[in-house]
Amino acid sequence: MHDKAIPIAFACALFGLSESCYRYQAKLSGENAVIADWLQRLTSTHRSWGFGLCYYFLRNVKRYRWNHKRVYRIYRELELNLRIKPKKRLKRDKPDALAVPEAINECWSMDFMHDQLEDGRSIRLLNVIDDYNREGLAIEVDFSLPAERVVRTLEQIIEWRGKPKQIRSDNGPEYISAVLAAWAEKHDVELKFIQPGNPQQNAYVERYNRTVRYEWLSQYLWNSIAEVQEHATQWLWFYNNERPNTAIGGVPPKQKLALVA
Repeated sequence: MHDKAIPIAFACALFGLSESCYRYQAKLSGENAVIADWLQRLTSTHRSWGFGLCYYFLRNVKRYRWNHKRVYRIYRELELNLRIKPKKRLKRDKPDALAVPEAINECWSMDFMHDQLEDGRSIRLLNVIDDYNREGLAIEVDFSLPAERVVRTLEQIIEWRGKPKQIRSDNGPEYISAVLAAWAEKHDVELKFIQPGNPQQNAYVERYNRTVRYEWLSQYLWNSIAEVQEHATQWLWFYNNERPNTAIGGVPPKQKLALVA
């Protein structure tokens, strides 16, 4: 039995299908390749970033207006969601949320971090941020950072930023020293100390420390203090100007200042 061809128009009418629908052929959007390229580059350069930071970077920093569902679909097709396997965590009571300042220089937070050079020598980092827009104000790096260095760093920030009303920190010896207390009294700055054993009371800078640790500090072997300080300075500019911050709506710290200016 021979197959008998019938006109496409008649067949479409017979099955209630529009002819344009029958003839439609899906075309891959060239933008999808652009999105895929961006996602691969971002996750390769910033290995700790998940979908949220990638999407905020594309939307708020690069100003692309791609729908988040479309970007996430491509993100999954590239299997980028499988890079980081989540760990099971124990549930614990959620600490009270810290009050968010309503303007810059209302409250700064500062804290120390520890790491080591390739030859095993220990180094310290002093991080200072503004709680209002989570802006990194300084990263000071050295083998030792006594109270005098803390004071010098704060004075350098004040020269271009202005004076804070409060500075929050833990109870480390550098912070509770007479040197820092005398400096704070002289400049009319209130020192706020968290309760011992409660780092969540200094949550803003603790979260910032984790970002510093996982985005660059633990990614490389360091040969010298100068090398760490140079990378810290470069990363601090990127963090303030281009890295989306989910805690302030997915925009970089400097952009938040521009939005309220």
